[in-house]
Amino acid sequence: MEFAFVYPGQGSQSVGMLSELAASYPQVQQAFEEVSDVIKVNLWKVVVEGPAEDLNQTKNTQPALLAASYALSQVWQSNTSAQPVLSAGHSFGEISAMSCGSALSFADAASIARRRGELMQSAVAVGEGAMAAILGLEDAKLEQLCSATSKEGAIVEAVNYNAPGQVVVAGHTAAVDALIEVAKEQGAKRALKLPVSVPAHSSLMRPAADAFVSVLDQVQWSLPTVPVIQNASLTVAADVDALKAALIEQLYSPVPWVKTIAAIKESGAELVIELGPGKVLTGLAKRIDKTLQSVCVFDNASLEQAMTLLGE
Repeated sequence: MEFAFVYPGQGSQSVGMLSELAASYPQVQQAFEEVSDVIKVNLWKVVVEGPAEDLNQTKNTQPALLAASYALSQVWQSNTSAQPVLSAGHSFGEISAMSCGSALSFADAASIARRRGELMQSAVAVGEGAMAAILGLEDAKLEQLCSATSKEGAIVEAVNYNAPGQVVVAGHTAAVDALIEVAKEQGAKRALKLPVSVPAHSSLMRPAADAFVSVLDQVQWSLPTVPVIQNASLTVAADVDALKAALIEQLYSPVPWVKTIAAIKESGAELVIELGPGKVLTGLAKRIDKTLQSVCVFDNASLEQAMTLLGE
């Protein structure tokens, strides 16, 4: 059976993640230690002990997600030779996909993860940016509401097309708050603010993207061994320049996850395996295309389930 790996972004992290698997596989703690050496933070301690507030700081979250996904790919390789035909990452998960596909060294990916998080955090002052999940409105209707709500110095944009009727918006806090109320009035089933202060994938991230160019240029890149469908282009990059350009554009562009899953299906993959802490992308895949099998790998039981599905 042909399958694809998908790698989650922010929101999948939790205190205690991967601790059960770490007891069976030394690769898990080792991956966190390697990232810790690069970013000069004891990341495994933060993951095991918390507090959640520390783990949820973007500059820590992104390296932690990289370490988790990389560790899971190492655990996968130690159990089977089965390889995906394709991969994709949701938002930050694209960096994990590149690292797991050997497009850059793991140490370089850790450094990029830290800098990406810092640049995003510094692009908008704390409290000035926000994100919210809007459920139950058509995409076009929500885009129209965003446009009508936005004004000079207070914008809100649709930034994550996660599943049909499930879109995340981002922008200035005041505009996001206003959109939440308007969305409810216009029939949204739910409209709730997310616990993040960075308006990811909105045009407010352009300063971060401009600074990110030099960060990517300091690193040695190659095309990944497993092709990655990139968020910004919805295609597999033909060369390293196109790959880096899409990673930069991704910072201030929407994540078209519905179309990404459709592209994975069109490639011939029948199974989507999420390598990361949690089940966010697995749940979205089931909502997007019920004919596509999806499973997450984050502990011994889920690893066994994925192996069974592949007939391993």
